[in-house]
Amino acid sequence: MITKRIIPCLDVRDGRVVKGVNFTGLREVSSPVDLASFYSDNGADELVFYDITASSDGRKLFTEILKKTAEKVFIPLTVGGGITCTDDFRRVLDCGADKVSVNSGAIADPRLIEKAAALYGSQCVVLSVDIKRVGTEYRVFSRGGRTDTDLEALRWIKQAIESGAGEIVVNSIDTDGVKGGFDIPLLKAVCEISTVPVIASGGAGRIEDFIDLFNQVPTVDAALAASVFHFGEISIPALKRTMAENGIPVRPMTGEEI
Repeated sequence: MITKRIIPCLDVRDGRVVKGVNFTGLREVSSPVDLASFYSDNGADELVFYDITASSDGRKLFTEILKKTAEKVFIPLTVGGGITCTDDFRRVLDCGADKVSVNSGAIADPRLIEKAAALYGSQCVVLSVDIKRVGTEYRVFSRGGRTDTDLEALRWIKQAIESGAGEIVVNSIDTDGVKGGFDIPLLKAVCEISTVPVIASGGAGRIEDFIDLFNQVPTVDAALAASVFHFGEISIPALKRTMAENGIPVRPMTGEEI
């Protein structure tokens, strides 16, 4: 049985991990190098590193802090931020990433997904989608959730999968940082049309939110969260034990039988 993955997310600005609410009001948390090492040693299945202002600032992702972070990680590492061309994929993979996440860059150039998948394989190409409900429609936003692209989210995701995206991260702007639970209706809609793994992001506030996610959307593959892990509100070992107790398949901690 395929285990459900738990993925901490490092939102990095100016070399420090930050976290806000609804993609705004960012506050500093810690060093990405220290947090990456901690999560790698404490049960995380994967790790995501986003340089969250690279696209909005119109610059390339900081490679030095990424290299230092990758050196501390012994689990799969996905990296995104300012990815606009296949050279950016190569540069990030050379820094130690296992997968590359693209968002605004793919919106600007939809062929980027196809080109990157042809060069590096679909397993390396992760589409991260920032989604907000606008009226009765799910809409894609870019530039760190600042700009409404007018793209309908489900159509965009389906197009990206057909182009070669090997994984989809669904970032719900409506639930981000609110800690009221994952956006279940949105995630159900995405999973219904996706033929690749789907990662849920935005809304975790307690262990029960993860249990509700995996029970209500059994086809979702993983859950991503930030502040609840960063501030010690949820420990990954405790989360995994509770998941196992609720019949949700999970990878045991190293040296531990769950």
